[in-house]
Amino acid sequence: MKVMVFVKATQDSETGVMPSEQLLTEMGQYNEELAKAGILLAAEGLHPSSKGVRVKFSGTDRTVTQGPFTPEQDLVAGYWLWQVDSIEEAIAWVKRCPNPMPGESEIEIRPVFEAEDFGEALTPKLREQEDRIRAQVETRQQD
Repeated sequence: MKVMVFVKATQDSETGVMPSEQLLTEMGQYNEELAKAGILLAAEGLHPSSKGVRVKFSGTDRTVTQGPFTPEQDLVAGYWLWQVDSIEEAIAWVKRCPNPMPGESEIEIRPVFEAEDFGEALTPKLREQEDRIRAQVETRQQD
C-alpha cells in the first residue's frame, strides 16, 4: 500500500525557520534508511504557506487567496510518499523518524487510494487512461 506521510507545520516552519545542519544530517540518514528499505518513493519539504496560494472552487467560479494560512497545525511543512505493506509498518517507520521540528511536532499518515478502491466507477477505459498517465510520469522522472 502507498501512504502519504505529512509533516505538520509549526509556528517555526511557518515563519521560515530553517532546519539546523544537525537535523538535515539526521533526516538525510533517515531518508537513506527509507530508500535502502525500498519504502521511499518521494520526499520534499515545503516553503511556508506565506509563499503559497489557495484556489477555492464554487461551481464554475475560482477564487485565489494568497497565504499565509492559519492555524499552523492544519498546514503541511513537508511530506514523504512511501510504499509499505501496512499502516502498522508506516507507523513503525515514523516512530524512528528524527523529530522534524524544534520542540513539539506531529506527523500524519494517510493511505493513498488504490484503483480497486474506486470500484465500478473506474471503468476499463478510465483505468487505461490512468495507466497511460502513470507511464508518462515515470518516463519524465527517468529523464
